[in-house]
Amino acid sequence: MLAQFVLFDGFDPLDVVAPYEVLHCAGDVTAGAVRTELVSAEGPREVPSGLAGVSLRATAALDPERADLVVLPGAVGDLRDPAGLSEEERARTIPARLRRTLDTDLPRLVGAALARPDTLVATVCGGSLILAMAGLTTGRPVNTHHMAREVLAATGTEHIDARVVDDGDLVTSGGVTSGLDLALHLVEREIGPRVAHAVERIFAHERRGTVWSATGAVPTLAL
Repeated sequence: MLAQFVLFDGFDPLDVVAPYEVLHCAGDVTAGAVRTELVSAEGPREVPSGLAGVSLRATAALDPERADLVVLPGAVGDLRDPAGLSEEERARTIPARLRRTLDTDLPRLVGAALARPDTLVATVCGGSLILAMAGLTTGRPVNTHHMAREVLAATGTEHIDARVVDDGDLVTSGGVTSGLDLALHLVEREIGPRVAHAVERIFAHERRGTVWSATGAVPTLAL
């Protein structure tokens, strides 16, 4: 399984590195059943994160025809109300950084990945907002960072308050550290529970919460 982790200007490093390490480790304990790449929509390049002085290098282009799994992170930036900021400061806010991805080839490429029956797309934190703003998740159950729930709902996406939401070819997760839980779920789902358990022990991390999916009995009480 080839997992491509997408970098874009302003990405959140932890959104990338945490699940990247989990899936890379899964490859290590399975003699290469999982391969990992850092990619960008533009191809190989140094990609600045939203943290000053922190960047990662994309070694390949995002390619939906090669990737079995595409992982899309969120952004990190100024959390203040944009109304009181200068134009330069507003450009460094998380919403601004996410919106700028819409002017790149990223939405088209991720849309192509979602259109392929054998490609799985996963998002961490605000990564799901990129898909939602591009009109790729309308009517679908999705999670994102809790501070952006109203924005997600405004796109016609169904917000699910669960740490990881599995909707078949689209698996989304909540804020930042949930990338670990997302990746372990993907390892269990795609490679197997014994490998997921081995990686979980190596990372000394026990997954949190129930993975939500539209299966099984429906609760009779609204919670």
